[in-house]
Amino acid sequence: MKNLLLKGGRIVDPANHRDEIGDLLVVDGRIDQVGVVDTSSIGGDYEEIDCTGRLVLPGLIDTHSHVYQYVSGRFGLNADLCGVRSGVTTLVDQGGASCMTIPGFRKFIVESSASRVIPFISAYLVGGLEGHFYPELYRPECSDVDATLMAIEGNRDIVRGIKAHAELGGFNRWGVSVMEKAAEIGRRSDLPVYIHFGQLWPLPEEGGSDVDPDTILSDVVKLLKPGDILAHPFSRHPGGFVTTTGKLHPLVKEAVAKGLKVDVGHGSHFSYETARIVLEEGVLPDTLGSDMHGYNTSVPCPSGTPDEHPDEGHLFKGAVKFSLTSAMTSMLALGVPFDHVVRMVTTNAARMLGMEGELGTLSPGAEADISVLADERGQWQLRDNEGTRVVADRLLAPLFCVKSGVLYEADADILPEFMVA
Repeated sequence: MKNLLLKGGRIVDPANHRDEIGDLLVVDGRIDQVGVVDTSSIGGDYEEIDCTGRLVLPGLIDTHSHVYQYVSGRFGLNADLCGVRSGVTTLVDQGGASCMTIPGFRKFIVESSASRVIPFISAYLVGGLEGHFYPELYRPECSDVDATLMAIEGNRDIVRGIKAHAELGGFNRWGVSVMEKAAEIGRRSDLPVYIHFGQLWPLPEEGGSDVDPDTILSDVVKLLKPGDILAHPFSRHPGGFVTTTGKLHPLVKEAVAKGLKVDVGHGSHFSYETARIVLEEGVLPDTLGSDMHGYNTSVPCPSGTPDEHPDEGHLFKGAVKFSLTSAMTSMLALGVPFDHVVRMVTTNAARMLGMEGELGTLSPGAEADISVLADERGQWQLRDNEGTRVVADRLLAPLFCVKSGVLYEADADILPEFMVA
C-alpha cells in the first residue's frame, strides 16, 4: 500500500453529487482529499498517476458474478480475474454458496481474494453446482428454509441476500413451490431475494411445457417484498419482462412501483432487441451485473467437468466476450444516460447491498475503493449472442483500480476487445 495522487481525471461520484475535473489523494488506504488537493501534509511521500482524459469512479460493484471457483466446477471463475484484475473492486456472487458450503466460501473466497466478494446465499442446499447443470438438485425438497436461515444468521457479516430461480424449466416441473420457500427465507431474514428469470434449464423432454411463460412473472411478483430484485430484464428467453407477443409484460411497471428492483444481469442471454423493448417503455434497471461464469467465458475448463451445457446459449464457443465495463458500454449504446450507468455500478449497487456510505463513494475518510476507466470516442461494433449488432460511439474500458488502498492493473485476459465499426 502506498499513498497515491490521481491527477487530473474526471471524478464522477454520484454519492456526493460530484462530476468535475480534479485530483484525488489516497493516504494510508483511505481517501484523503478530492477535487483541489493539498499534498503538503504528506510531503513527497506519494506516487502520482496522470489520469487526464480518464474517468475516476467509486470502485465498481458487479452485482452478478459466479466466483465459487473449483467448488462449483466449471461454473465458478476466479474472483480476482473478474474483480480487481478487471477494474472491479466488489463482486456479488449470486448463489454459489449454500447453507452447506458457506463456510468454505468464507474461507477460500471471501478471505482469500484481493477483491471484495459478497455472497447472496442460494435458496437451494447445493448452491450453484455446475451452474445448475442437474435440475433435479433444485426441486423443492432440496431447499431447507430453516437451515438456510441458520446459515444466514451465522454469517450476517458477509451474506447480503438470497438467490433463487423463476425460469420456465423449473416452473414446468415444480410450479411456485421453490419460489415460495425463497420468498419465506427473504422475509424471515429481512434480506433481498434476487430472482433469475429465463430458461435456465431446458424443459423436460417428456410432454413439453404446460406453463404459459407469460404467467411466470405474475406468479412470482405476488410472493415478493419491496427491495427484492428481478434479474435479466433483457433476456432473450421467454418467461421474463417481455411477453411472447414481443411487448413489455403489463406487470413490470406495477412491480417497480411496488418497490421491486431490477438488475440487468447481462450474461450470455442478453438481447439488444429485448433491451430496446424494455427501455422504450421507460423501465430503467437499477443495477448492472455482468453474470460472467465458466460456461460463457473463455477460460480453461477444469478437468472432470461437463464439456456441454443443457442450455446451448450459455456456451462460449467463440461467442461474445463481455465484462462489467463492456456491459456499461452496452447500456450507453442503448441510450441509458451516463450518470445513471455510473449509479448502477456504484451508489445503486451499494444501496442494494445495504452498504451505502461504505461502498460506492469517494467521500474523504472512506476506504480507498476507486476504479479508473478509459473513456474513448469513436465507433465500435457490439454484438449479442442472437447476432444483433449495434454501434457504440463511446467505449469504457478498465485501466486499474484501487482496492483498500492497493493498486491493481486491469490485466485480465478475459477482458473483451472491440471491433471498430
